[in-house]
Amino acid sequence: MASGWAQDGAEQQQIDSTVEDALARVRGELPKGESLTECEECGETIPEARRLAIPGVRLCVSCQALEDKRRQSFAGYNRRGSKDSQLR
Repeated sequence: MASGWAQDGAEQQQIDSTVEDALARVRGELPKGESLTECEECGETIPEARRLAIPGVRLCVSCQALEDKRRQSFAGYNRRGSKDSQLR
């Protein structure tokens, strides 16, 4: 049972909203269009198997690994707030 300013079920709504935001962000980052034969970053040839497996691929495996590592630092959104703000 929720108390205070939150409605009943607000926790699940927050969870659902966070998941929907994350899915929308990831879907927006998916490659689109025709796959490139050469990497946008380094110019290396992208193997045919990779181009067939991932339609719209733009980076070779090495450059994609670096890009994935860079994106891991994305923190997302903190929807919880602090306990102090909930007690006021």
